[in-house]
Amino acid sequence: MPPLNALRAFEAAARHLSLTKAAEELSVTAGALSHQIRGLEELLGLKLFDRGVRSISLTAAGKRLYPGLQTGFVHLRDAVTALGNAEDERVLVISTPPGFTSKWLAPRIYRFSSANPDIDPRISSSLTNANFITDRVDVAVRNLPIGGAGDPDLVVEHLLELRLVPVCSPKLIESHGVLATADALTRVPLIHDDTLANRARMPTWSDWFAAAGVTGADVSRGLRFNGADHALDATVEGAGVLLAHDVLAYDDLRTGRLVIPVSLSLRTERGYHLVCPKRDRDRPNVLAFRQWIKQEIAALDWSRWRTND
Repeated sequence: MPPLNALRAFEAAARHLSLTKAAEELSVTAGALSHQIRGLEELLGLKLFDRGVRSISLTAAGKRLYPGLQTGFVHLRDAVTALGNAEDERVLVISTPPGFTSKWLAPRIYRFSSANPDIDPRISSSLTNANFITDRVDVAVRNLPIGGAGDPDLVVEHLLELRLVPVCSPKLIESHGVLATADALTRVPLIHDDTLANRARMPTWSDWFAAAGVTGADVSRGLRFNGADHALDATVEGAGVLLAHDVLAYDDLRTGRLVIPVSLSLRTERGYHLVCPKRDRDRPNVLAFRQWIKQEIAALDWSRWRTND
């Protein structure tokens, strides 16, 4: 039987198809990881990876070895996790993006707790997608392309479409006058939410003004935030007009802290999705959260704001 550490090194490298990422996961250097894999190849007398300049790929032998080995490590992790979970069966770890946590989930999660007093939610907020194997996350809400390619080991359920809509505070209208046309928005400060700027093609103010038929708008200026919640907070204070995720602005619109000056929204081809490992989809805690969040989403009333379908 090959050394367990060598098999673990191979499994992580095969899963990531990256020595660097595998080494980070296992808290070793890339050199040490590569040494373990080469030792395994020598022991087996088989080449497991084809090594390129900046990439690796599985050989035929590696492809035969990986599925069974991955399944074995999943069972090992599950067995160890089950020991720790014996006293934590009440805990449900939910991974969500920070903006979604702050502006949508946090004001509502108490209703889940009230309806499920035997479950203790733990909210883990991060812009990076949770790793269900290493992060001990039970279920996640992710901003993903609608209809995108999925992971065969995960259940991905579409919750709702994400659209962008201009929002501002009544304070801004009081100080700048009525902002009832797209042209009028060119004369007030613009606020930019760059949360996904480096990871996805998201519509911007340039796209919105183009859709509104406005040319010559200077979209290079204005406040920029890498967090949707911070951008919305600044907008509520009257700092300018934000092209906002309508889902995240929902409560501020409902309570009147924000208004939509011009009713033109942009589709993003993205949406919020509920994600969990297939093996956990029917676990009581996960199932309860899946049912609850779908009910909360269904209760949202978009009739006042999504007017240009």
